[in-house]
Amino acid sequence: MSLILAATPLGNIGDASARLRTAIEEATIVAAEDSRKFHRLCSDLEIDFKGRVLSFFEGNEQERTPEILTVLATGASVLVVSDAGMPTISDPGYRLMRDAIAQNIEVTVIPGPSAVTMALALSGLPTDRFLFEGFSPRALGARQKFFDNLRHEERTIIWFEAPHRLSDALTDAVEVFGPHRMAVICREMTKKYEETIRGNLEELLTWAQTNEVLGEITIVMAGAVKDSAQASTSAVVSRVREFEAAGMDRKSAIAAVADEFSMPKRVVFAAMVDSKSTSKIST
Repeated sequence: MSLILAATPLGNIGDASARLRTAIEEATIVAAEDSRKFHRLCSDLEIDFKGRVLSFFEGNEQERTPEILTVLATGASVLVVSDAGMPTISDPGYRLMRDAIAQNIEVTVIPGPSAVTMALALSGLPTDRFLFEGFSPRALGARQKFFDNLRHEERTIIWFEAPHRLSDALTDAVEVFGPHRMAVICREMTKKYEETIRGNLEELLTWAQTNEVLGEITIVMAGAVKDSAQASTSAVVSRVREFEAAGMDRKSAIAAVADEFSMPKRVVFAAMVDSKSTSKIST
């Protein structure tokens, strides 16, 4: 018995590996994110698949996992495929892989296309250290917090974005990271209308607002300048004090600095609180 996770093409069928073809041809049970897309994949690969296909997507992964583990316990092997790319990477499969390993079931991975690494390579941004964050949150507040937590991240940052939320997400990104942070939009990678848009966040936002955005979107953004957290905190505190020295009250000074530095007022307020605490300790 064995559990096999296989990467599938992002769009271009020519990217299907020989190992993927063989795995599908030899499989008797396939857990597929979308059975229709799996059968289309088989058709494109000219494979006449006659085995059993189990529906295995985000909505039923938790309840389907025990069923697949039971099948594996009988000695059968199960091939897991998502619609595109590698199962478990923002796709179903993590829980199943985790539980299979816990039960000492043999697991195998067939490598292949990855939107994350392809976008990183296309971006032209540093590749030595990077952070993948999956999909950004749908809700405004959660998305702003998501970006705020990455404000001082020095590694190159990669995330997936829904096309209908791209403008909103980039608007939030500009507010949190500032308009000049370099980034790249990778759209429909390996497909007919593949497109790569490079520029700073403000330029990408303008592009998103003036173009019809369709298809799969991956965003790659440059990390923060080294030690930016310490530097920005010092600059923020200093600027608030400058405004106060000029006669502005604390609340207005914080609001002015937040606007100047393109950051939430709560962040500026927290910096002032921290500076006050540090000052007390040093004295």
